[in-house]
Amino acid sequence: MSGVSERRAGLALRGVSAGYGAGVVLQEVDLEIPPGTLVGVIGPNGSGKSTLLKAILGLAPVMTGTVLLDGGPVSEQRDRVAYVPQREAVDWSFPVSAEQVVMMGRYPRVGWLRSPGASDRRAVREALERVALADLGAAQIGALSGGQQQRVFLARALVQEASVLLLDEPMTGVDQTTEQLIVSLLQELRDGGTTILHATHDLESAAEVSDQLCFVNRRVVAYGPPAETFTPTILHATFGGELLIVQAGDHSHVHGGGHHGPVDQ
Repeated sequence: MSGVSERRAGLALRGVSAGYGAGVVLQEVDLEIPPGTLVGVIGPNGSGKSTLLKAILGLAPVMTGTVLLDGGPVSEQRDRVAYVPQREAVDWSFPVSAEQVVMMGRYPRVGWLRSPGASDRRAVREALERVALADLGAAQIGALSGGQQQRVFLARALVQEASVLLLDEPMTGVDQTTEQLIVSLLQELRDGGTTILHATHDLESAAEVSDQLCFVNRRVVAYGPPAETFTPTILHATFGGELLIVQAGDHSHVHGGGHHGPVDQ
């Protein structure tokens, strides 16, 4: 396990525009994110939340600007960035076990041609324990519940021991137990120095758990602490009339963007 100091890394986006083909989805993003910061990325459907994460990761073409990790190009440090995709983006019928999916997180460290060693297998076991799936390592990924599948992908990110963790809608379609487990793990990783960005539609939850909020609608509308940015003015500038208040038992949650599925960019 690498030391905390190795995993502390600041992230900077300078004049970043990104998109697909001729379409610019995200324009002129300037962000400075210190090490050990938990950032909630908020915006309506098609606003560029997923594109922001993918631009950092190198999965969405960056048309202008640069993404820096510890002052160096992130493109030269991909192994230091871990990614948990939207559940809709994954082929759950693929014949692999939970353990095998988690082991994929070790490949940047092990190499694709070398067999994992005892330390890698131990890291996988420990990660599955941390996400409360120690007894389901041999289960086929498609046989697990939505919450369990999300926890497997979180475990895959854990074993990568990355400096930066990007999560795209990690709470969508998961039960309350899984949501609480994910939140506590993210806060634990943040406290250990990991820089974390998580895209979400649940605005109140994001405001509760995040150190900073990044409001996105084709550009960064606002970035800062929830106390300063979670305001009616900024919400309206980001969502217009697309806010939805959902009553769930004794709790109400403010969601942005209505339907959240694979159409989100």
